[in-house]
Amino acid sequence: MMFNGYNEGLVDSIRHWLREDVGSGDITAAVTVPSGHQSKGIIHAKEDGIAAGMPVAALVFDVVDPSLSFKSLVKDGHVVSKGTVLAQVEGSTHSILTGERLALNLLQRLSGIATRTHQYVDALQGLPVRLVDTRKTTPGHRMLEKYAVRVGGGSNHRFGLYDAVMIKDNHIKGAGGIVPAVQRARAAIPHTMTIEVETENLEQVDEALSAGADIIMLDNMTPELMKEAVRRIKTRAPHVTVEASGNVSLQTIHGIAVSGVDVISVGRLTYSFDSLDISLDLNEKKEG
Repeated sequence: MMFNGYNEGLVDSIRHWLREDVGSGDITAAVTVPSGHQSKGIIHAKEDGIAAGMPVAALVFDVVDPSLSFKSLVKDGHVVSKGTVLAQVEGSTHSILTGERLALNLLQRLSGIATRTHQYVDALQGLPVRLVDTRKTTPGHRMLEKYAVRVGGGSNHRFGLYDAVMIKDNHIKGAGGIVPAVQRARAAIPHTMTIEVETENLEQVDEALSAGADIIMLDNMTPELMKEAVRRIKTRAPHVTVEASGNVSLQTIHGIAVSGVDVISVGRLTYSFDSLDISLDLNEKKEG
């Protein structure tokens, strides 16, 4: 996702999220802060990590009040330490307080995902393996969360059910086997679309090879079993991409990578991470 212009879908989402939080208005600010009050908000990291979502935070404040001035002091992907000032937002105190929580929520989540992804990328240093995410994302936030994965150094798997054929265990059951599933898919899709088959054992790997799968996923296999699966696949069809998935953690990913797989998909990048601790403090208060 690029932020060289407003993304209409994202703007609509931000408006929806603001309505959820603000409702009819920020009652606390309305009854405690004079209407003309002006402030500068300082957004800073309270722990080490990777910054992600700065353009999103800027867009939140712009949607709240276009007269606000937002200045990013770091770029997405920047390694930040505790105390680093990430951005400044200046203008109406009411407007800053209205956008504060949503902007911080998004910054914290996206930076947390980027930080977690970076940790996995570090664990793969020197190995010819691509780290990718999954569809295990927060509903309504997939575009942003997959963007954060890229910021952290990872890559994206398919975005949804529509952009690639991925035949999993339940599809195999419904189709009556791997071969008929692949055959039906191949007959129906354009030649530009790939077919991936999820396998759980060597017998299924052989079936996927015979069926002509473009990508074979090794799901929840031990590293030893993966090595044998990779050997079989690359011997018979060296062009086939091999993906490993299931129970991948920072502790296990290196052992999985050295099995020879091409890609490792990790759901934990977007469903099991710690949001980065980020705060906004007001200073230089004055009357407008």
